[in-house]
Formats: sequence, C-alpha cells, structure tokens
Amino acid sequence: MKTALGRLRIVAFIEGCSFLLLGFTMFLKYKYAMPQPNYVVGLAHGILFVLYVVLLIQVAFLHKWSLLKMFWAFLASLIPFGTFYADKLLFREIGE
Repeated sequence: MKTALGRLRIVAFIEGCSFLLLGFTMFLKYKYAMPQPNYVVGLAHGILFVLYVVLLIQVAFLHKWSLLKMFWAFLASLIPFGTFYADKLLFREIGE
C-alpha cells in the first residue's frame, strides 16, 4: 500500500505471523534440539518488530493518535495474535 497506515498494516500482519512462527521454532529448539530455525525466525521477527515500532510512531504522528491508542497498538505487538486484533480495531481508516 502507498500510505503509511497501509505499510503499518502489512508489517503488522507479517510481524504477527513471525511471532506465531517463533513459537513453533521454539518448540523445535527445545523439543528436538534444532536451534537454527529459531535463530533465523528470531532474527526476522526482531527486525520486523523494530520496523513495526518505527511505522507505528510515524502513523501515530501523521494521524495525530492519542498516547492511549499508541499504547494499545504497541501492546498488541507483544501479545500473540495482538497485531491481527489491532488491525481490526485500530488500523482501519475511517470509512473503510
């Protein structure tokens, strides 16, 4: 998407997927002693998380979000499935 909010929504979805995938790779790491998938997914998830936070700050500034809305959007990134929920409740443009 061409807007900052559109980019945030895309990154939020991918970041949410990477968070869930990280849970699966942790299972592989501790149950089957396979640390490599966890390392790769963990690195990707970390990069996506930082990108999510940067885009969140940009969108909050552009759309003049309240600190409370920013807080909820940030908190969503720390909870499994949270970014999917935030997309439904927080990241929709008016009239969409």
